[in-house]
Amino acid sequence: MDLVPIGEAARLLDMNASALRYYEERGLVAPVTRSGGRRMYGRQELRRLAFVRTMQQLGIALDTAGAVLDAPGEQWRAAAAEQIDVLGELINRAKTAQYVLRHAIECPAEHPAQECEVWIGLVDRLVEGDTFAQLAAEHRPE
Repeated sequence: MDLVPIGEAARLLDMNASALRYYEERGLVAPVTRSGGRRMYGRQELRRLAFVRTMQQLGIALDTAGAVLDAPGEQWRAAAAEQIDVLGELINRAKTAQYVLRHAIECPAEHPAQECEVWIGLVDRLVEGDTFAQLAAEHRPE
């Protein structure tokens, strides 16, 4: 593949050219060269851009994506492990949210947030000083 200008690279990857410039500012990719003031990308740069874009679409931090691309093995593995922990917490919050919403749907009260004894009990515990994390841990589905 020959070098392609930034606009063509953005089109190929279904991105905005501004995203490519932002990734360059973050040190995640650099154009091979410039031609007439335009950034030019080769196959390797397009691969990096596609990787970074995919990582971002998956909700993985750009710092982690950069580490996986360029950091030494021990460092990028540590960054990836940390991101896995962050994703685990996100998954737990999402599962708890599903549990809460399912309870609301199944609750016979017309307005569960105002009338459901379970919800009122949980909110009262928050008012009394319990943390969301404590309540979520108690009510987290497996």
